Amino acid sequence: MIEKYGITVLYTAPTAIRGLMRFGEAWPNRHDLSSLRLLGTVGEPINPEAWRWYHRVIGKERCPIMDTWWQTETGMFMITPLPVVDLKPGSATRPFPGIEAAVYDDAGNPVAVGEEGYLVLKRPWPAMLRTIYNDPERYVSQYWTKYPGAYFTGDSARVDEDGYFWIIGRVDDVLKVSGYRLGTAEIESALVSHPAVAEAAAVGLPHELKGNAIHTYVILKAGHEASESLAEELKAHVGHEMGPIAKPEKITFVAQLPKTRSGKIMRRVLRARALGLPEGDLTTLEE
Repeated sequence: MIEKYGITVLYTAPTAIRGLMRFGEAWPNRHDLSSLRLLGTVGEPINPEAWRWYHRVIGKERCPIMDTWWQTETGMFMITPLPVVDLKPGSATRPFPGIEAAVYDDAGNPVAVGEEGYLVLKRPWPAMLRTIYNDPERYVSQYWTKYPGAYFTGDSARVDEDGYFWIIGRVDDVLKVSGYRLGTAEIESALVSHPAVAEAAAVGLPHELKGNAIHTYVILKAGHEASESLAEELKAHVGHEMGPIAKPEKITFVAQLPKTRSGKIMRRVLRARALGLPEGDLTTLEE
């Protein structure tokens, strides 16, 4: 499509990027991508490995990547790079001018630099949601009850020493393992940083001792075979990248993952399948 129509701006989901990574560089290298001037990614956190591949292979190291954070409910970009901002692989950089974002702990206090917490918006903005059609009570309880006076996004994040925001994922996707809080996106990113892994999904399943045990699903890159020895190697790799507490209890090799039409992994479906529970509403599942 880029070659045929001379596309200048390519905006896609990290899942699609990781899907392309499975097949190496040969496919994109067969086509003329020189018309591209800007790349974008949205919909879920992008791991640094996928960011670098996207920048190098698709953008030929000359196209900036606009990794934006926003929600359907916000109606506009809330955290996004500007042309004057240096990019960091995996970060959506800083809040858009006029947007006041922060990361709070459970008590509503700003967390320290580098610590994980809850992403909130402290001031109104032009495109903000004002209610939910036919469900005003849900609007109040879901977005405004946890931190009175601040919009609760439902995402976890951290801020680095340069004021850059790093989105970790939905609060529902944060696992508590032996007292430690681990983001599924961080575990998945550690797996994807292994040269054999194209894509990964992590879920937490109940565990008598740990509270939650980490179960992961992995799609391998072309040319790599699933084996018990590779599974053990991947567990050790995650332990090396994140610490022993993050080592998955189990790794399952799969050919595909359940995703919404917009490319987001449906972790609740994986969790339900692993536990033998009803999978719930699947109307958004990709064909």
